[in-house]
Amino acid sequence: MKFLRLTPLFALVALLPNSASAQSTELKNTVITSDGPGEMVSTDKETTITFRDRVVVTGTNMKLNCDFLEVVVVRSGDKTATLGKMDKFRSMVATGNVLLVQGDREAACGRAVVLPGEEKVVLSENPIVVDHDQNTRFAGETITLLRGQRTVHIDKPVLTAPPVKDLGVDKETKPATPPATTPPVVAPVTTPVAPAATPVAPAKQL
Repeated sequence: MKFLRLTPLFALVALLPNSASAQSTELKNTVITSDGPGEMVSTDKETTITFRDRVVVTGTNMKLNCDFLEVVVVRSGDKTATLGKMDKFRSMVATGNVLLVQGDREAACGRAVVLPGEEKVVLSENPIVVDHDQNTRFAGETITLLRGQRTVHIDKPVLTAPPVKDLGVDKETKPATPPATTPPVVAPVTTPVAPAATPVAPAKQL
C-alpha cells in the first residue's frame, strides 16, 4: 500500500464513465477542489482520495458542495507506480452540509453516496430534494435516485406540492336574504274645512 499526502487546494481532473443514457449530454471533466489538504492511498486495484474543508465538485450538469469527500477510482497500468493510471470513478461519498445542484433540482443532506457505475445516488441524514421547475419538495429517511431507470425511491416520504382547489362536496346553500327595504313615506291626508258662515241680520217688516 502506498500513501501520498497532497498540498492544500488540491484539484483532481478526471472523466466520468460514459453511459448510453448520457449520449445526448455534452460530457465535461469532473473537477474537485478543497481548501484543506488531500490524501491519496493506492492499492493494486484502486486509489482512494480524500478532500476536506469546503469541497466543491463540478462536472457534467452538476455541482456538489460538502465538508468531506472520499473518492474511489479504479486504477490500471503499472501496479508498482506510486500514481497509477486512473481509469474511472467507482464511488464518491460526500458528508457534512452536502448540497447537490443539477439544473432546476437541488438536494441537501448530511451524506450522499454517488455510484456512477450503477447510475445511482443515495441520500441520507435528513435528505431533501427540491424541484424548482415543478415547485415540489421531497423529504424522507433516505432517498435513492436511479438515473438509468428515472426512478426515485423514498423511505417514509413527505411531499410538499403546490396547493389545489377545494374538491370537497359543497354544503347546502341557503337562499339569500333579500335586503331590508324602507317603506315609502305617505303624506298625511287633510280634509278641507269649510269657512264659518257669516250670520245674516233678519229683514225688517214693512
